[in-house]
Amino acid sequence: MSTEHSFYLKLSCPDRPGIVHAVSGFLFNLGANILDSAQFGDSRTGEFFMRVHFQEVGGDPGIDALRQSFTDLADDFGMRWELHDASVKPRVVIMVSKIGHCLNDLLFRYRTGQLPIEIPAIISNHKDFYQLAASYDIPFHHLPLLKATPEAKAAQEARVMEIVDQHDTDLVVLARYMQILSPELCAKLSGRAINIHHSFLPSFKGAKPYYQAFDRGVKLIGATAHYVTSDLDEGPIIEQEVERVDHNMTPDQLTAIGRDVECVTLARAVKWHAEHRILLNGHKTVVFR
Repeated sequence: MSTEHSFYLKLSCPDRPGIVHAVSGFLFNLGANILDSAQFGDSRTGEFFMRVHFQEVGGDPGIDALRQSFTDLADDFGMRWELHDASVKPRVVIMVSKIGHCLNDLLFRYRTGQLPIEIPAIISNHKDFYQLAASYDIPFHHLPLLKATPEAKAAQEARVMEIVDQHDTDLVVLARYMQILSPELCAKLSGRAINIHHSFLPSFKGAKPYYQAFDRGVKLIGATAHYVTSDLDEGPIIEQEVERVDHNMTPDQLTAIGRDVECVTLARAVKWHAEHRILLNGHKTVVFR
């Protein structure tokens, strides 16, 4: 079936009997057809999570009417919920510094239709990738941090938020953006900013993790995509990937392998967010793949 008039409903609430029945009954009475559904009950926290992809049959009341009609049921169960039109692609602003493999990978996947997103802007504190952005006809905003002062950082981040708001941004992706976001900016972007960390967290934080890994003689290297919080590299983890390595490899070889892993990991996280497959569960995530 076509997803032209389909919707994503995702929700979480205290677990209790009857939630799936109530949601499926609501959709049945609406005349909708469920295309796929997934749910998870967390026995440790007592929380229930659900994602439903459904299609209107015999009429399309519009997303505003759907949201209004679902409100009473959601209130009855104490749900935190979102309803999205599947035909509307999330608007993603990408931030990058001087290492561009993740940016290049995201742009290629976007151009070839592998990522269901729109990219209205790229932001960088360096000029290195303005030509790459131009080749995709995407506006490039160079916002340098010339002085390492709180005032300069606040002014730069204010400009970042202007661009984010100007483009009605749904998600900000830090594609190897090597500046620490202030707690204030992290709060403004809470739940809608994803970072790729070039390490299999929580190991090897900070600078040059592949060199740290080399010094420890690791047999696996990896990457972690997570939501951004004010706790550096401690946000809820969305996806992790690893690659086996051995003693024959140099730090540069580990870096090259690691960058490939970073691209795949970040692309998955962005895709899952765009398809509304991720729900926050405290400091963790529930991902309906």
